[in-house]
Amino acid sequence: MAKIGVEASLTNIQQLLKEKGYDVVELKQESDAANCDCCVVSGFDSNVMGMHDSVTQASVIEARGLSAEEVCQQVENRLS
Repeated sequence: MAKIGVEASLTNIQQLLKEKGYDVVELKQESDAANCDCCVVSGFDSNVMGMHDSVTQASVIEARGLSAEEVCQQVENRLS
């Protein structure tokens, strides 16, 4: 099953993804995302300047404004 990195504050999403059988890794630091197939972030720390250094080639899903179910649907869509 796919390895999904989820920001620490998104416990409801972590739980739902685990229930669906995904290997969930809590993203505590940038290097945690390196081997993930997909990453879920809260979006509250969005980069206002638009500058970034990529640590992963995985899809990144911003969970702000979405329910846990909607995030899981996006994960499934991006991995298929």
